[in-house]
Amino acid sequence: MGQEGRQAAAYIVASGRGRTLYVGVTSDLVRRVGEHRVGAGGGFAARYGCRVLVWFELYGGMDEAILREKQVKGWLRARKITLIVAGNPFWEDLYPGLVE
Repeated sequence: MGQEGRQAAAYIVASGRGRTLYVGVTSDLVRRVGEHRVGAGGGFAARYGCRVLVWFELYGGMDEAILREKQVKGWLRARKITLIVAGNPFWEDLYPGLVE
């Protein structure tokens, strides 16, 4: 996904299967998850080791992605886990598929 592949996205990174979750939004998923993977930024995700991309949805614009991020952030943990498992039952890292 080069410059032309940039697209708004809501996403979840985790510190491992069933562990700490971070819900975020970005206009460049590959760049942002790459930052998470190296612990850049020093915020919550870095502090708790959230480096594995376990869920994401792409949107046509940032407004839609931000609405979805807020919705998912407002959910209880169990509902977030259900969302992840529905599309990624083994909590595989989805990042390598984005950069191939």
